[in-house]
Order: sequence, then structure tokens, then C-alpha cells
Amino acid sequence: MGKLTDYVEFQGIKVYYTNKLDGGGADFGQDYIDFIGGNFPPQKRVFEWCSGPGFIGFSLLAHGLCKTLCLADINPLAIEACSKTVRLNNLESKVTVYLSDNLKNIPPSEKWDLVVGNPPHFKRVCTKKRSPEIIFLDKDWALHREFYKDVGKFLKQNGTLVIQENALRSRVESFREMIESNGLSIVDTPICKLDSRYYYIRALRRQ
Repeated sequence: MGKLTDYVEFQGIKVYYTNKLDGGGADFGQDYIDFIGGNFPPQKRVFEWCSGPGFIGFSLLAHGLCKTLCLADINPLAIEACSKTVRLNNLESKVTVYLSDNLKNIPPSEKWDLVVGNPPHFKRVCTKKRSPEIIFLDKDWALHREFYKDVGKFLKQNGTLVIQENALRSRVESFREMIESNGLSIVDTPICKLDSRYYYIRALRRQ
């Protein structure tokens, strides 16, 4: 489908992509390595929401911060990239990839210890042309709203979300109601060390 010859390498894992798939996971998304490594023991299963080519998820796997990985994206090219990375790095026993509109195609059997993600950060089309729109636009936060409504059914009992957001485009109050009305509790909202324009929303499944 696409020419997936470009790659970045994380601890021996080559992650394939094109520029059209890079929403920032290869640079500021790498802040996850320090944050997860400093706040969590190695996780059994991690899910990367809106994975794109899987920069964040494959990085966590490469650094030994998770044992298995689940990736999902609505973009067929992103899934092609993830699948190529899995195949050429012999990760079939550790990584599962789904073509999915948000969480719609995720099977009920999937259960995650930790969910990470660098989702679209714009709630409306901006005047400056950006392409492709699928990477940056979440119109009126509809994608976020649907995600927080559905993610709880896939979380293990002590499952945690650590979602990366853009402080120039949102604040925690943009998402608080949709998080807390769906059985989740916000723990904190720390600033990313690599780029202070970004912050995390850490939330737990309520018991």
C-alpha cells in the first residue's frame, strides 16, 4: 500500500513508518520511556491507542517496560507499518495489531494492564493546513469521548491509562467529565520532561 522504507531503531527493534504517519511519537512521545520506567514495574500487556506506526508501544517493548503489546489504529497504512515492524523483527509472539475505528474492532478477550497513546490534539480544523488530517484532528473531542466510554471494559482490575495531550490545545478539564463519568479516576497530570507543551493524564479504573 505504501513505501515503508524509513525506520527508527529502539534498542534493536526497527520501527517502520512514513512521514505521513509520524504524529510525534518518535520524538516527544519518547518521554514515555522515562515516565513509565520511573513510575511502573514492567507491565504484562500494554495497549497503544491511536498507535500510528507504534513508536511508543514498540519503544516500551524494546526497553523491557512491557512483556506483550497491543496496537490499534484506523489508518490502514499505519497497520501496514506496524505489521511490517512485527514481521521483520520476529515479534509475532509478543505483538497484536488491529485495524480498528477507535476500539470498535478490539475483541472482548483483550485485557490491558496499561494504556498509552498520543491521540489527535486538535478539536477543530485550524487555519494552517496540516496533513493528513486523520493524525491531528479529533472534532469536538468525539474520538476521546468514545474512547473513555469504552476503554474500561478492556482494563484489568488495576489497569491504568497514561495518555499524552497537548497543553496548547487542551487542558485536563477538557476531558475530566468524559473520564470520570465512565468509571475512571484521574490521578495526576504531570508535564512531559522532553517537551513542556505536552502533559499526561494518568487515570485509574475505579474499583
